[in-house]
Amino acid sequence: MADGSGEPVLVSLTAPARRSLVAGLVRATGSGPGDTTARIVDVDVADAEIADFLAEVAHADTGFIAHTAHGDRALAIVAATAAALCGEDIRAALGTPNIAFLTALKPPAIEAVRSVLLAIETDTPDEVAHSLAPLAVADSPR
Repeated sequence: MADGSGEPVLVSLTAPARRSLVAGLVRATGSGPGDTTARIVDVDVADAEIADFLAEVAHADTGFIAHTAHGDRALAIVAATAAALCGEDIRAALGTPNIAFLTALKPPAIEAVRSVLLAIETDTPDEVAHSLAPLAVADSPR
């Protein structure tokens, strides 16, 4: 209404897409919100079981929290979540995470991954964060 026309001005207030796969992703077991409706999933199980779960959750309305004690498994779950959302081979991503693919994701794809993979809870946050460090390049501006 500042232009004197008396007509309201519509403004979009959407949040910008996340630019990081890893910022704020790792947390110590039990340190996150306790009232979340997200499923907590032990990802230190067989690849086939995780692949089936990710194929399902990629089309669900809610995300999940991965629980692992291993940094390499945390990297694999990030890769497999991205693969599930992009229609790629989930089991291949679990077995051999493609760092180049992950660091090339654009902000909308990163947002999609982070809206499904809400957090990685672990008893070894330093180890897990170290294993995810190669993905930090995705934090740089594009």
